[in-house]
Amino acid sequence: MSETIASDSGQLDSLRVHAADNVRVALKDLPARTRVEDGGRELQLLEPIRHKHKFSLDDLAPGDAVIMYGVTVGRATRPIPAGTAITVDNTEHSTATTMPQAKRGEWRAPDVSTFAGTTFDGYHRPDGKVGTANVWLVVPLVFCENRNIEVLRQCVADALGEDPFRDYKRMARTLLHGDSTTEPDTPARERLFPNVDGVRFLTHTLGCGGTDDDARALCQLLAGYICHPNVAGATVLSLGCQKAQIEMLKAAVTERDPRGLRPVHYLEQQTSTSEEALIREALMTIFDGLAEANRVERAPAPLAALSLGVECGGSDGFSGLSANPLVGAVVDRLVALGGSGILSEFPELCGVEHELIARCRDDAVAERFQALMEAYQQHAARVGADFSMNPSPGNVRDGLITDAMKSAGAAKKGGDSPVVDVLDYTEPQTRAGLNLLCTPGNDVESTTALAGSGANLILFTTGLGTPTGNPVTPVLKISSNSELASRMGDVIDFDAGPIIRGEASIAELADELLQRCIDTASGRYRPHAVRLAQYDFIPWKRGVSL
Repeated sequence: MSETIASDSGQLDSLRVHAADNVRVALKDLPARTRVEDGGRELQLLEPIRHKHKFSLDDLAPGDAVIMYGVTVGRATRPIPAGTAITVDNTEHSTATTMPQAKRGEWRAPDVSTFAGTTFDGYHRPDGKVGTANVWLVVPLVFCENRNIEVLRQCVADALGEDPFRDYKRMARTLLHGDSTTEPDTPARERLFPNVDGVRFLTHTLGCGGTDDDARALCQLLAGYICHPNVAGATVLSLGCQKAQIEMLKAAVTERDPRGLRPVHYLEQQTSTSEEALIREALMTIFDGLAEANRVERAPAPLAALSLGVECGGSDGFSGLSANPLVGAVVDRLVALGGSGILSEFPELCGVEHELIARCRDDAVAERFQALMEAYQQHAARVGADFSMNPSPGNVRDGLITDAMKSAGAAKKGGDSPVVDVLDYTEPQTRAGLNLLCTPGNDVESTTALAGSGANLILFTTGLGTPTGNPVTPVLKISSNSELASRMGDVIDFDAGPIIRGEASIAELADELLQRCIDTASGRYRPHAVRLAQYDFIPWKRGVSL
């Protein structure tokens, strides 16, 4: 798409994204009888069109394809006269394989001379990887240990004087008791471990009661977190009798860390003398681990050591026009600099598979992508689900009428570079460049998986707003529109809205956003999700989520 958003008449009122499209997007609320110029002809709207929504350019008969981004994103279910809104009442999900716009081996990398030789200040690990953060991880092997995890969380926060919810607790006391009983402000304590970003505590609902595959997938995911470049080491709590056994997790960790370079402490409650003894031993491993992690200081690292996971959630009708292609442009720049990107959410690639297949570096990569997509669709069908069910009520309300329409915009987060590898859920990234990762479209399940596969920074686009974060990987939130950036300024880290208004090009903002990524990776910028201690972690039970 073009690097600035503008209608054919030069007015910032509507946009045809691709020359082959038979719909336009309203960039602002358009009243009925508004005259719209498109390709040298004039069209009059037959009804009001809300901003972010689409309207037809031609008279569409039942069965005709609705085309946006140059691909089929739906099919008319009733007559849709030109100048009429595309809605769930007249359009249904549909896809079609067309001639791909991309061709293997023809990618032209963007000019990245501005960033030549640029480094970020990261944490260098013994295995050669570089972290953008430095945390100690506390992990339960089974949900039975969640309560002990919460005890440890509160104890550690109190001991370190790092309670992220202190102000909210004061607010609650004030609301209940009045100002007279609130505690006076206390000066912030000096950080005992200045080179450590904190302790992260995971909880989940798995580890027992499921299938053997569930247990293995959980252990593979936890191993991805334990061996993550942003993690200095881990404390693992096990009950003892559950299906996900310590030996299973140890084997998964060894696959990723065959030389045993990452310190991991395994504690089992059923062999401990008491709960108090278990908590004491866990606290000792945490505090000893923090002391060890604190010896590692940030040092310059090449941008090739960065791996950007890309995610979208709470998407709107502008996401595919501004925030998503902006993130894609950042991924392209990073790939051109030797770094990596990971594009997930397979249900939100439905309808653009042929484009991604055309970008795969070889037939083997393309065949794996096809196989995983087909297996996922069949898995979903067995539990009565389908990719077409993916759009949420919020998506539909803000202009994303079908899954294919949502997918065509969501795929823009992957930019245009070649697909070098396709990863199944929990598999680690090993090849530099753009990777595809099989995950559901569920925001937190997918973000959880991106970190588990090695993304050391995550870019999360949103049009409606979401607080989503991750325990080990910093998450930057990019808004598709400026109204959201203003209204949820305590959540949004970067505003792509100027693209919609035609005030900035994607290329200009991509350079700014890449610099924000570098500052975040270096610890100079702290994302709002980290400030708010938004540490979301949800493993995926395969076949259940879209």
